[in-house]
Amino acid sequence: QVQVGESGGGSVQAGGSLRLSCAASGQTSKIYTMAWFRQAPGKEREFVARINWSTRSTSYADSVKGRFTISRDNAKATVSLQMNSLKFEDTAVYYCNANYIGGVVWGQGTQVTVSS
Repeated sequence: QVQVGESGGGSVQAGGSLRLSCAASGQTSKIYTMAWFRQAPGKEREFVARINWSTRSTSYADSVKGRFTISRDNAKATVSLQMNSLKFEDTAVYYCNANYIGGVVWGQGTQVTVSS
């Protein structure tokens, strides 16, 4: 099995930056992709960014393209989300997931609050 856990959320003013991390453990060699999703109050969970575990190819939601960068740490089974030029509408709980041979697992989420 695979487990994931997020860290790095917090509060920041609009225009600022935050970096989120997602650490994977267990059968990490069986991971296909890892991704970030977010859910704002009263809204559905939405896709933010995804990275292919082996090729490191990436994809982004249009709303974050050019501002957010997803990357994988070579030495650790960790995926980061660098968030720059944050906007009020980026406020949400951010969730990491891993899609692996045994299914999809989610972390508990980390709060990101952007004040205008």
